[in-house]
Amino acid sequence: MFTGIIEELGTIKEFSKAGSNAVITVSCKEILEGVKIGDSIAIDGVCQTVISLGVNTFKAEVSSETISVTTFSKFKTGTIVNLERAMTLSSRLGGHIVLGHVDGLGQIKIIQKDENFYRINVAANEDLEKYIAKKGSITVNGTSLTIANTSSNEFELAIIPHTFENTNLKLLKSGDYVNLEVDILARYIEKILSTGNNGSKNMLDENFLKENGFF
Repeated sequence: MFTGIIEELGTIKEFSKAGSNAVITVSCKEILEGVKIGDSIAIDGVCQTVISLGVNTFKAEVSSETISVTTFSKFKTGTIVNLERAMTLSSRLGGHIVLGHVDGLGQIKIIQKDENFYRINVAANEDLEKYIAKKGSITVNGTSLTIANTSSNEFELAIIPHTFENTNLKLLKSGDYVNLEVDILARYIEKILSTGNNGSKNMLDENFLKENGFF
């Protein structure tokens, strides 16, 4: 489990295919403190298991599924990635609850700098739209962000300079793809509201809301 607060920018040192899978080597320094083989590190928001450690590097084995559904398919030597170690019970939850399980890809539409922040518009897959709410949380390349506004299949982020400059968001350009993870609470709420006590599906409609005191 993660918080979406990026600890360090790492660099892809090697991305070698091994059949349908791959082994990724990441060059970094700060996040290796206290890390051991078997620990989890989020790479651009994707939870990966450390399989070996070197001098200022770690390796992870990447499944074909991860390659097919994340931006890992576009990784190459020199790619800059966001890194975060798994949280501990004594960690501050500075962002929101992040699992490191990517729900889909988003595409950058607009990046512009306003007076006090950066504005980024991201297009998301239609099936993710229902989980994306104004003032809600979303993870973009592993970074916990607040949604400033939404429109059909698109959402807007207002990002403070500190977050922008200390993550790989600063390297994005229009047309680039990013990893998206929606707020897990939205998925659980959907499941609870759509399943009755006997396992049957309930419709979240006006009648349901009336029956539960919302009118």
